[in-house]
Amino acid sequence: MHTIYNLVTGPLLWLTVIIFFGGCAYKLFAMAKLAKQKDNVVFDYMHPYYALRSIMHWLVPFASENMKKHPILTIVSFIFHICILIAPLFLFAHIVLLKEYINISWVSIPDYLADIMTILVIFACLFFVIRRLVLPEVRFLSDSSDFLILLMVAAPFITGFWAYHQFPGYQTMTILHMLSGEIVLISIPFTRLSHMIFFVFTRAYMGSEFGAVRKTKDW
Repeated sequence: MHTIYNLVTGPLLWLTVIIFFGGCAYKLFAMAKLAKQKDNVVFDYMHPYYALRSIMHWLVPFASENMKKHPILTIVSFIFHICILIAPLFLFAHIVLLKEYINISWVSIPDYLADIMTILVIFACLFFVIRRLVLPEVRFLSDSSDFLILLMVAAPFITGFWAYHQFPGYQTMTILHMLSGEIVLISIPFTRLSHMIFFVFTRAYMGSEFGAVRKTKDW
């Protein structure tokens, strides 16, 4: 057990960091190159004002027409994305590890708040699974990879909650927590989770095209 713990907190952790940042850099470069090849003027009509307007607009709940049409999905999605970002980044235990490894730290959130956010993420993932199974139009577009990604995202939160509260088998769950977190980070540049990287660029492109070229809104 101790050997596995040292492996996931040592070599595998550093390998994860390298693959994550290297993969993100590669995907951004590859997508920029592909965009340039498919549309030579794609960067020429990028407009800072319309790009920022689109980005900020889509970050506001119920700002777009599609969000208004699906209120429950909008609420769950915003809660999910807020919690999935804040909980790991501002969890005290994670900040302590960063301080130990690279001597960087910042303010943390209370553990009880991290618990609440963890539970919300787990229930949100369950909501997304049920939605894909129940709604015909969503089920038609879903495949096994959609459910696998949801499981990947939920796993670090389930195992982390289990380990923190020291339920039976928490030592094993601690290792699974770190391992599942590393799997998610490695997967981000190479799966549909990459939308977290491309969101800003996608919205900037759409906002610029609709605002500066078509003279209309993109929501």
